[in-house]
Amino acid sequence: MTTAPLNVPKVVSVIGGGRMGGGIAHLFAAAGASVTIAEADRKAADAAHQRVSDGLHRAAEKKRLTEAPENVLSRVNAVCSITDLPAESNVVIEAVPEIFSAKVDVLSAAENVVAPTTVLASNTSSLPITDLAAALQHPQRVVGMHFFNPVPASLLVEIVRAPQTADDVVSTVLDWVRALGKTDVLVRDSPGFATSRLGVALGLEAIRMLEEGVTDAESIDRAMELGYRHPMGPLRSTDLVGLDVRLAIAEHLNATLGARFAPPQLLRDKVASGHLGRKSGQGFYHWPR
Repeated sequence: MTTAPLNVPKVVSVIGGGRMGGGIAHLFAAAGASVTIAEADRKAADAAHQRVSDGLHRAAEKKRLTEAPENVLSRVNAVCSITDLPAESNVVIEAVPEIFSAKVDVLSAAENVVAPTTVLASNTSSLPITDLAAALQHPQRVVGMHFFNPVPASLLVEIVRAPQTADDVVSTVLDWVRALGKTDVLVRDSPGFATSRLGVALGLEAIRMLEEGVTDAESIDRAMELGYRHPMGPLRSTDLVGLDVRLAIAEHLNATLGARFAPPQLLRDKVASGHLGRKSGQGFYHWPR
């Protein structure tokens, strides 16, 4: 049986089994870790397990797995409650929606289950790690681990250090990220960190250009892909991230950094219409489902 490499955590818990949480579970299980996903009920837990299974089989078809998908999936368990997470977890990673109270609630519940030495990580793309840490009993073990979609294929993990985060926690998490074959960027806690702040700024300006009729979505994206060698244009990237997620980040940055991050009305209208990007089948592009 495959075991986790020396610098990969052996027991990983993920709270939230959506696209991001499922991808995080996939990543760690493929590296040899035992992974438990906590969801709200059995239906959601089964859906999360199936999501990981589907991702592993797609990875195998593309020859991106070193063992059979069934073998990797045998290391993934999905449970219906945070109380069922293994106490011996080396790390708990929350991947629930970008709602501060929700993230505090799940991390608070987790720290009552796992050992005092367990790292508590948030996959938030913009919410302050400092404030999350302050709401917990052991703020020194709280850190941001910002993964990118799709998690297994993405090369980057942004590590966010709050003032409370212990040095050994940062060192351990950096070792894990590198053992997973990812590249790390270590940033201090600040609104939007590095990636969301820059990515949202570009995305919002692209939406304003579309709103003003400068040109169409395909042309805006093609200009950045060919002119600036971006692998994906800002509007297609927004569809991939989720328009609702991008709106939530923009609203947070608008409140903390000022009006340059004010969400365009076109973004608000699309979210209100349910046009959330790839996950809904329609955003700035149509995504066949």
